[in-house]
Amino acid sequence: MSNGIAYPVFRTPDPALALSVARRLMEFGRVEEFSRVSAHAEFHSLPELHRVARELPAGCFRAQEVCGEFDDVPLAEQPALVVGVEGADLPSDPASYEGRLPVEFDLYDGAVDSIEDAFTAAIGPNRGEINWRNLSWPDVPAQGLYSEHTHAEVTLLFNTRTRDFDEQTGDHTVLVHVRSVNIDGRQRMEPQAQWLAARTGLTVLGPGQR
Repeated sequence: MSNGIAYPVFRTPDPALALSVARRLMEFGRVEEFSRVSAHAEFHSLPELHRVARELPAGCFRAQEVCGEFDDVPLAEQPALVVGVEGADLPSDPASYEGRLPVEFDLYDGAVDSIEDAFTAAIGPNRGEINWRNLSWPDVPAQGLYSEHTHAEVTLLFNTRTRDFDEQTGDHTVLVHVRSVNIDGRQRMEPQAQWLAARTGLTVLGPGQR
């Protein structure tokens, strides 16, 4: 089983500009009727959670649970907020969220251009990402690069610089994904990320992340 690795190629405090750049890179590998887009975010405050739920009501919102908390509880008997609810069904009682923040948000496998603008407008100061997958990077024989489909993706990170959302930042980062081929501690496919970035006037800004 192969793995992918993602390289940062653009960073800006302007979310609209970050989306524009990410789209330009995505369009280079877009496959009509096949490429898909998803979005993910996490919310650490109830005001932000409910604001975004009003703006993106079709998303799935899911609260945290203590590890093993519902191991022996049938799914039908678990709290709806833990299983996952749409924005309109989020509880209004603050007590429902005690010990359950952050609440995660997901929109899965939409058509390209179906959710990107609304998500970018709604994300505000919260950490999140848009991910485009099922792209296709071309063969570049002169550079010794091969076509890539399985790991051809573009990700736009909001207010964080890693896909783990482990640090809040005031900027937004575009990542290009390629296949991970690690030989003697060196990533052999980093030149593909560099080549892809250059095609859209960008450059690799730092090491790859999984």
